[in-house]
Amino acid sequence: MAKAFTPKVVTASDLLRGDVIYQTATGWSRDLADAEVLTDEADADLRLIDASQQTGSVVGAYLADVDTAAGTPKPKHFREDFRAKGPSNYPHGKQEALNNV
Repeated sequence: MAKAFTPKVVTASDLLRGDVIYQTATGWSRDLADAEVLTDEADADLRLIDASQQTGSVVGAYLADVDTAAGTPKPKHFREDFRAKGPSNYPHGKQEALNNV
């Protein structure tokens, strides 16, 4: 039996800045909360193809599982949680903001 499709987002890296980005309905965002949550497998495949063809601005596009129970997408895998928090080797940016909460 085929595995049931679970909610996903399209994620990639910004080609010029290297930041983790998420596909929205109208473009890209650096915030996972802005990501377009895909619940249909065919639609997800089409959005991934679209992202993969944007070779001048993104690299490494793929579908990532998310949990939507809280209303906003949250990473289901520790790798995605780590990516969403940003680089951990800099004393500034997303990681530093999280340390000061």
